[in-house]
Amino acid sequence: MTRSLRLGAAVASLMLAVPAAEGLTAQMTAPNPYETVEGVWAELPDGRTWGSTSAVYPAPDGMSIWVADRCGANSCEDSDVDPILRYDLDGNLLASFGAGQVVWPHGMHVDTEGNVWIADAVGFGETPEGRGHVVLKFSAEGELLMTLGEDGVAGTDRQRFTRPNDVYVASDGSIFVADGHRGRGEANNRIMKFDAEGNFLLEWGTTGGGTGEFDEPHGLAMDSDGRLFVADRYNNRIQIFDQEGAHLATWTQFSRLSGIFIKDDVLYAADSESNMRRNPGWKRGIYIGDAKTGWVTAFIPDPEPDQDNSGTSGAEGVAVDAMGNVYGAEVGPRMLRKYIRR
Repeated sequence: MTRSLRLGAAVASLMLAVPAAEGLTAQMTAPNPYETVEGVWAELPDGRTWGSTSAVYPAPDGMSIWVADRCGANSCEDSDVDPILRYDLDGNLLASFGAGQVVWPHGMHVDTEGNVWIADAVGFGETPEGRGHVVLKFSAEGELLMTLGEDGVAGTDRQRFTRPNDVYVASDGSIFVADGHRGRGEANNRIMKFDAEGNFLLEWGTTGGGTGEFDEPHGLAMDSDGRLFVADRYNNRIQIFDQEGAHLATWTQFSRLSGIFIKDDVLYAADSESNMRRNPGWKRGIYIGDAKTGWVTAFIPDPEPDQDNSGTSGAEGVAVDAMGNVYGAEVGPRMLRKYIRR
């Protein structure tokens, strides 16, 4: 990026970083143009029940939805069922795969060729031998095409992750990984970039609350200008970067993000954690706004009525189909919820 563009981005960040108070006002006044589909709209095969889910993403045409379920529990360790499932927009199961290959699916991305990428962050128990701490690339048919990281081995170097949260593939094939999730020990709190073949290119970020620092980078998305949006969850903000790691803006008006998704420069941000202890004054739910201006334009409230006295609920992962319907992947309630555009 040239010096003039960097200066322009810096000015834009000051103009677009809407104060937190604007976000609070928006969540109280922004409309909710969605109806909640009650009950279980997407049935699992073989009598299975939903486990924790935080990963959901549309197919390239937006006419089917991929989701990763933690095998009826909060981990796929010792399970022989497929955690990665594909549904049509009516909730009919189209395909599934991944049994024995993914232990704790956390983030998901589906690239323009239809390949399914999974960030396998590993659960809070002991790491299963030879599994987890990796990013996996599957074909739509379930063939494993690439592994980033080393199976079952955490690390801080350029070849290993520690509980990676999410993955995003840019239009040129560049791969971005948000590393990593809290748990035992300190997370890496960095963004890593690889080329289309999986070769390391660069990384940025460290633990902290300053500009360019992270406290659990939990989700990734990209707008039409190729700006990378990072859901910096424990810092209650979005940080926006160019693809070389230069900081462009910080937004707090989308609350405490667990998941983030951008379609046609509309930003969908899922807050599953706010309460009086973690982010007082904010309400959980899905914040919807303009990825260019940062203005919050709609809000889907979390279905939990007593948010201040409950732990976590509602969507961690969020995605949108071609019809504009919103999907929330819920860890605590253990379900895939659908919101239909009115």
